Amino acid sequence: MSEMAQTATRLIVVGRGRLIADTTVEEFVARASGHSVTVRTPEAARLRDLLLGPDVTVTSEQAGVLQVQGLNAEQIGTVAWEAHLPVFELASQQASLEQAFMELTQDSVEYRSAGPSTPMEVAA
Repeated sequence: MSEMAQTATRLIVVGRGRLIADTTVEEFVARASGHSVTVRTPEAARLRDLLLGPDVTVTSEQAGVLQVQGLNAEQIGTVAWEAHLPVFELASQQASLEQAFMELTQDSVEYRSAGPSTPMEVAA
C-alpha cells in the first residue's frame, strides 16, 4: 500500500459490492485518521485548559505531552502563542493508507481472522 500512497491520485474502494470511497488519497486517509495532534510543552495543564471546548478532546499519557483531537496544529499553535506558552513539539498524527484502508473497510470484509483457531472436536 505504501507504493499506492506515493503514486495514486484517486482511490476507488469497493467492498461487498458497495462503493466505500471515491476520493483522493489525502481525503481517504484524513477520513480515517481522527486528526490527532501531539503537543509537547512544560505548560501542559495550562494549555489543556485553554484548548478544551466542544468537540475537542485532550488526553495525556506522559507528563508534558498532550494528544489533541478536534483542533489542527495551526489552531493549537495560535492558542499557545496568544497565551505566551512555550511549545517544544507540535506534530499532526495521520494514519497510513494501509491503516485507513483497514479502518474504513472493516465492516465490508467477508472473512476475517478471529485469532488463533482451536482444534475441532470430532465425535466418534
